[in-house]
Amino acid sequence: MDKTNPKKRRGRRRKEEKVEVIEISQKPLTPRLAHPKKPELPETPKPVMPPEPLPRYNLERIMPYKPGKPIEAVARELKLTGRIIKLASNENPLGPSPRALYAIKKFAHEVNLYPDDNGFYLKEKIAQKHDVPIDHIIIGNGSVELIYFACLAFLNPYDRLMRSAGSFLMPKIGADIIGATCQEIELRDYYDDMGREVRCHDLNKMLAAITPQTKIIYLDNPINPLGSCVWAKELDEFIEQVPNYVLVIIDEAYYDYITEKDYPDSLKYLQAGKNVLILRTFSKIYGLAGLRIGYGISKPEIISAMSKVRTPFNVSRLAQIAAIAALDDKNHIKRSRRLNEAGKKYLYRELKKLNIFYFPTYANFIFVNFPIDSKEIFEQLQQRKIITRTIKEYGFPNALRISIGTMAENRMLIKALQEILS
Repeated sequence: MDKTNPKKRRGRRRKEEKVEVIEISQKPLTPRLAHPKKPELPETPKPVMPPEPLPRYNLERIMPYKPGKPIEAVARELKLTGRIIKLASNENPLGPSPRALYAIKKFAHEVNLYPDDNGFYLKEKIAQKHDVPIDHIIIGNGSVELIYFACLAFLNPYDRLMRSAGSFLMPKIGADIIGATCQEIELRDYYDDMGREVRCHDLNKMLAAITPQTKIIYLDNPINPLGSCVWAKELDEFIEQVPNYVLVIIDEAYYDYITEKDYPDSLKYLQAGKNVLILRTFSKIYGLAGLRIGYGISKPEIISAMSKVRTPFNVSRLAQIAAIAALDDKNHIKRSRRLNEAGKKYLYRELKKLNIFYFPTYANFIFVNFPIDSKEIFEQLQQRKIITRTIKEYGFPNALRISIGTMAENRMLIKALQEILS
């Protein structure tokens, strides 16, 4: 044995060690319980999908707004030639403000540029005109767009918008798009100081109908298509009683045609801290309907909420430029107002001779009611190259809304009605 080599000694020691054998028990293991078989479930049927994208269900109840027929469409459909008179859309028969036209021509070469999205210079001009801060103003693609913005900003599904039955339809359409409820209040019939029959907003019924779900009350003043007005004392009392959580939209599209001293000063409601949105437009007396531009005045918080739903560049560059110029055209406003007053008196007199019922108007149109379906009158007038406006969707199947034109156009209208009714 080599005592000097430790590796050899360790190897021999391993051989001499005994291997310990461990006996494994031969007892059978407890069998594990078998899992029960899962029941076979029927296959989930695949959903039946529509063959094409479906619009939201609430859109089914919406009847799109129907504007007055354009001259080109009537000429095309009826194969008419020569001059066609349009008395359907309450446009200014004198045309656009000459100052606005000059501004359009001067800056037409800039239409390759985007407009000022904020409309700063136009807002500044409006702020000066009405003596309000600039952050109280929002401009829109016509004041009608601002009605839609207000609905988007302040109505949730199942909230309520209140309007008079027979007043301007766009607020109802806006509420329907949101999925809100349009609460319609019947109009009030009465006789004015001159003994004339009038139909207008029933503000007492509106107050009584306000609920916690009422978020917007819409008042067009004058009412389109009736032409009637709510006067200052009545509206003052109404605004004072409306709860603070309700936004009152006062649509004054025809404001510039009104000369009566009793017409409400709606800006004072804003100064008193009331939650009102006052709407004005450049489409009527300023003659810029084709450019689509209007504005609203309200509290900064209300303007801010509406601005969040506004589309970028919603008012074109030329529309803003033309509107700035039109605000300074006092002569055009005076001429337009004078023509409207003269046309109104003429039509009152001649309609009375023809025994045709009409409501007195404070706008640039007249609501005329016939003893027969107005569609027949409307079609016969079109054959004579005069376009008017049926208003069946407002609940007036026998009525036409007729814009006040130039004196020559008004005479042609009366002559045509004489022929038709004879």
